[in-house]
Amino acid sequence: MVTCETRESALSRIGRALADPTRCRILTALLDGSCYPGRLAGELGLSRSNVSNHLSCLRGCGLVVASYEGRQVRYDLADAHLARALRELVQVVLAVEPGDDCADEDRAAEARPVVAR
Repeated sequence: MVTCETRESALSRIGRALADPTRCRILTALLDGSCYPGRLAGELGLSRSNVSNHLSCLRGCGLVVASYEGRQVRYDLADAHLARALRELVQVVLAVEPGDDCADEDRAAEARPVVAR
């Protein structure tokens, strides 16, 4: 069953999906239209199981939908608004200074254990 979510929850799901570079690559590939996991794997240089796992996550986040065609599954972006937003996002030019890290990357580095040698 499809449900309507609050704006904040929807943005959180999109953010979770976009936080992974492989999921970003899959979403970008789906901007060109429907695709099958095997074809995505070949185009992106990934294993089928890796692509399937990421597509499962994207389905769980509500960003892609699956259409069953016999034994094959075809994936599409779930909404035209999402496609339009992704097309706009890939056009964004970020003002990043050399050496500047994203705040989340800083927190991740702080969370990594330091191993004394």
